[in-house]
Amino acid sequence: MRNFSKIKAGLAVLGAVLPFLATAQTTPLAGVQRQLSAYTSQTFQEKIYVHVDRPLYVVGETMWFKVYCVAADTHKPSDVSKIAYLELLDKESNPVAQMKISLVNGQGDGNLVVPAALSNGTYTVRCYTNWMKNFNPDYFFETPVTVLNPFVVAETLPTSQTTNASTNDLQFFPEGGNLVGGVENRVAFRAVGQDGKGSAFKGVLVDAQDDTLLRFEPQRFGLGSFKFTPANGAKYRAVLQNEEGVSFTYPLPPVQSQGYAMQVSTSDQLIKVTVRAQPESAAAGLSLLAHTRLASPLALRPTVQNGTAVFLLNKNQLGEGITHLTVFDQNPRPVAERLYFKRPARHLDITAKTERSEYGPREKVHLDLTANTATNDAATLSVSVYLLDSLASPDQADIDTYFGLTSDLQGTVESAATYFRESGVAADAAIDHVMLTHGWRRFRWEEVLSDKKPNFRFLPEYGGHFIKGKITNTETGLPESNIAAFLATPDLHPKLFIAQSDSLGNLRFEVKKLQGTQEIIVQTDTRIDSTYRIEISSPYSGQASSRRWPQLAFGPEQSTQLLIRSVNMQTLNAFMSRPAPRPIFTGVDSLAFFGKPDEKYFLDAFTRFPTMEEVMREYVPGVFVRKRQKKFYFYVLDNVSPQGVFKDEPLILLDGIPVFDTDKIMAFDPLKIKKLEVIDALYYLGPRSFPGIVSYTTYKGDLAGFELDPRALVVSYDFAQSRREFYAPRYDAARSSESRLPDFRNLLHWSPTLTTNTQGKQGLEFYTSDQTGIYRVVVQGLTTSGAAGNGEYVFEVKPGVGQ
Repeated sequence: MRNFSKIKAGLAVLGAVLPFLATAQTTPLAGVQRQLSAYTSQTFQEKIYVHVDRPLYVVGETMWFKVYCVAADTHKPSDVSKIAYLELLDKESNPVAQMKISLVNGQGDGNLVVPAALSNGTYTVRCYTNWMKNFNPDYFFETPVTVLNPFVVAETLPTSQTTNASTNDLQFFPEGGNLVGGVENRVAFRAVGQDGKGSAFKGVLVDAQDDTLLRFEPQRFGLGSFKFTPANGAKYRAVLQNEEGVSFTYPLPPVQSQGYAMQVSTSDQLIKVTVRAQPESAAAGLSLLAHTRLASPLALRPTVQNGTAVFLLNKNQLGEGITHLTVFDQNPRPVAERLYFKRPARHLDITAKTERSEYGPREKVHLDLTANTATNDAATLSVSVYLLDSLASPDQADIDTYFGLTSDLQGTVESAATYFRESGVAADAAIDHVMLTHGWRRFRWEEVLSDKKPNFRFLPEYGGHFIKGKITNTETGLPESNIAAFLATPDLHPKLFIAQSDSLGNLRFEVKKLQGTQEIIVQTDTRIDSTYRIEISSPYSGQASSRRWPQLAFGPEQSTQLLIRSVNMQTLNAFMSRPAPRPIFTGVDSLAFFGKPDEKYFLDAFTRFPTMEEVMREYVPGVFVRKRQKKFYFYVLDNVSPQGVFKDEPLILLDGIPVFDTDKIMAFDPLKIKKLEVIDALYYLGPRSFPGIVSYTTYKGDLAGFELDPRALVVSYDFAQSRREFYAPRYDAARSSESRLPDFRNLLHWSPTLTTNTQGKQGLEFYTSDQTGIYRVVVQGLTTSGAAGNGEYVFEVKPGVGQ
């Protein structure tokens, strides 16, 4: 390394002409570059980040959150998916709460009440889109939160004395992938205690004869590396001693007699990739491919001498964040790979401040926010203000750390923000250890080099939420293909969706403009399809990621604080239940799915007849009523075709629900019908067309007691959550009645959708509560160009201040 630093100036000059040198030769890996570009264009990927209002909850409290969905390569807001799926998982990855969130321009927000039946522990907030289910679940966003149930503290809470690092797991990661004999290797390591956190230790590397070759210890969080030259056929092991004096022994990976040992070193402007080959002749024909999040792949040839290939890259040629460095042999086949991290220069700088650092209870606070980027793009911010107490809670990743670092790494990175924000030689070495021990990629080279078009099972929900199901034959139990199914919800403004089953009997309804929990009715046309059964499947992913969090540590010294938090929660729910969070209405569609009807009749404007037959014959000239063999039939007048009347029956609806038995409509009480609408032309909906539509609407849009066909599937279904406004009391003169109620809020404010002005500024106001202490302001933000950032601020609420 000292020799490399001595020629740093010469390498910098060489770096200036590297682009010319790279293009002057025959472009290496042109086919691989083409295949990677084709793969990238066919496998658009998304990332999601969720800003959770607090890291710790008592059962019964409300969790508020903001969802940011971006393109994985640029981190710009993605408008591809319109629905995000959010789950709260226990330590066994079982869901304890699930919901769907509407996304508009890649953003959405919601809330959930933490279930009262949960036990104490660390839970996972997980979020993903339907499209993301095509990929490894480790790509889903996950963050830990602590949930406390004060009624079961003594039974299930582990204490800080029982969760320590007395047992270690030590893993070794040869740089490049393999431990190669006869050449110098760099080996990274990661030591983790039973609490899931990196552990400190002192270790020695010994050979089969118990000779000590070197001593090593981690730099930070259990991560570090060492160099040595293994002998072919030799076996090595590491003996370490932790802080409690307990010793453990772990074997190193087996030594390969043939292969490639890869090492990366850096200067101010250059990256030097050294590849030592065994045998030495294998160094001929090597090439290097570098790409940042699959974008703009760069291919280079090395200089080769005595079995060692050296590649030089100018840092300016690489994108910000994590770059994959892959070495290919002459076939070309990937033979060595590792990650390199370039600190982002593009950053959203967010600052938050109040007028004072101290406030009294129930005092107004004005918070000024500033979000600046080099391009002065407008930023969307989410802001949380909550009380810091002594209860232990997990670290949560910031939006810039997650998008720029941890979302492209495997496993859990401890205190990830410290790697992202620090600089200097020690910080560079620390982040390099993370790259060596958490490396992975969002693809497999086998898939890229096969030139096969990817086959995706889950489509992006670009137009709306997909409800999936399956049709089977009740007599044979086998799936049925090419069968139309109808899905609708009883409503004053009918919404009907149709899907055609595929060869495996699968159905996919694309539903739009439906929110909250509603009753859905799914059926086939029983006039022709009377022997089929429909099942609706869950849209949530059943796969679990490999990520695990350190479990909750709780000592007796925290019991008092937990009791206070629990009493405050119960008081808050009791006294502030009346002014509950108010729904934010996003607009109600006042038209039925078929739009403006050709004929509309409000039956109260006419003389009421006791039978539906009289109503249809007297008031609806566009619909002909016929009776044959004691059964009624409708035929709609075709005002478009010169034929005059359609030969087949129209689609008949009651509050949006298809009715395939005309006799049942004719037997229905007309006094329960408020409105009747007619479409007197051929109407196309999905894969089907209908010779007109006759739609009846009851006064409440609830079917008014109409008896559905027993073969119809009726299910209570959760659509995207309706947006709700965060409620907090105001202590001004106009709301003096609120000042008489106790106020034990620990979450003072939550704003999920603040947008900065042209100067990058925004402000908000809120009132403090009766709880004194230190309050933390957390701001997460994202610009339209993909720059992410966060800011934090603290202030104190003290009795007697501001009075």
